[in-house]
Amino acid sequence: MRAWRHRRDRDEGVVTAFVVIFAVVLIFVTGLVLDGGRTLVAYREARNVADSAARAGAQAIDEQAIRTHSPQLLDPDLAHRRACDILAHSSYICGTNADVITGDDTVTVTVHTDVDMWLLAGVNSSFDVEGSACVAIGITGLEPSAQC
Repeated sequence: MRAWRHRRDRDEGVVTAFVVIFAVVLIFVTGLVLDGGRTLVAYREARNVADSAARAGAQAIDEQAIRTHSPQLLDPDLAHRRACDILAHSSYICGTNADVITGDDTVTVTVHTDVDMWLLAGVNSSFDVEGSACVAIGITGLEPSAQC
């Protein structure tokens, strides 16, 4: 009877189960850190590209419209072309994974990005990032077009 109780009280194998569970959790957390970091970097890069393209488009000012005090300050075709040129240099293509919308004095660029995961293979990270810029004339900020 004593031998039976002695066998039941032994903790053999408990440490092995703990190590296996801990290793799986450690790999999962490492995947979250690495893939989450890659997603944040891709988001930041997409945001920078969208903002840069919007600013480039907002620089396409129609000089004749300014001289005549027209409410439409942008040349929409030139603004669209300039924004698409910036996007093309950053491996985004207008109409496929990037859209450019021009208004009277604003340019809005939306960029779509997919991020492939390294360790979390079953997960796909996909997001849209929007950047916008508006035309600002002068340096005082009192002009109505200086505020988006």
